[in-house]
Amino acid sequence: MKKRIAVFGMFAAAALALAGCTDSGASDPAATGSAGDSGGELRQVRVASLPISDQIALQVGIDEGIFEKHGLEVEVVPSQGGAQAIPALMSGDIQFAIGQPFGPFRAGLQDLGVTVISNFSSSLPTGKDVNAVVALADSGIERPADLAGKKVAVNSLGAAGDLTIKAAVDADGGDSSTIEFVEVAFPDAEAQLEAGNIDAAWVPDPFMSKIGAEGTIVMHPYQEVLPGLTVLTNITTDELIEKDPELVKDYAAAVAEALEFTQNNDDAARAAIVKHLEIPEEVAAGITLPTFDPELDIEQIDELADLAVKYGSLDTKPDIEAIFQQY
Repeated sequence: MKKRIAVFGMFAAAALALAGCTDSGASDPAATGSAGDSGGELRQVRVASLPISDQIALQVGIDEGIFEKHGLEVEVVPSQGGAQAIPALMSGDIQFAIGQPFGPFRAGLQDLGVTVISNFSSSLPTGKDVNAVVALADSGIERPADLAGKKVAVNSLGAAGDLTIKAAVDADGGDSSTIEFVEVAFPDAEAQLEAGNIDAAWVPDPFMSKIGAEGTIVMHPYQEVLPGLTVLTNITTDELIEKDPELVKDYAAAVAEALEFTQNNDDAARAAIVKHLEIPEEVAAGITLPTFDPELDIEQIDELADLAVKYGSLDTKPDIEAIFQQY
């Protein structure tokens, strides 16, 4: 059995624990004054973020003092995905979350009062994408149709991963209804493949590059279905928007600046990956980064929702324009 980089185990522990327990030392964001260039007291906010390279712009923004410039002190709370962070948002344990659109889709259908205030990152329309379906070299899985009848891991069921895989398999002549999808945290995918518990896994970097180097990159499902698809968004609650619109505005502005800086400073992004994800420099150098951009692509998100209804990931289509509001 191949040795796994030790840090992946650390990722697993972090990803499993959306630190949902409120930090007793953290201040209520509404209880402190605005800071930033005015030199006032920093406002503390808790942001749920998955510890993967697609979200590294958050750490870059912290390291570069961008959030502090906007009067914010950010505590990063590890999570497994945006959908898992929704309950913590609703309880007020966190103020913002970075995650796929599917958590907000479902929250909107349940009238939970969740709003996406900006984009965070998007996939690459061509070339090596930010995530892929990977398999071991001896699996016999080489193309999307080969996944029919197989057990495939995704980090969160009923989201963009399994949805785009289904669409790609059907487009390639396979029968997606025969795929068994199982939920496996990204850091655990390699071990599950090696143990024979799954046949393939949908993973981002650094897991995609590591597994794919010795195995097979079967496909980049986003590119097969919706090239350049929104990967991650910034999520908050209607209650916070109404209660503290200035905080939401400041956070959105800080994120937009952090995303622009990260997009234009590749070295800073990779240095942050080494520092915060504890990835060796040589591995970080080969990681495929997404496009970091705060602008929501409402038209494409609408297409994603249509696809979700078609494949039964959603019972009905949510009100996209009501849920996704650019700040």
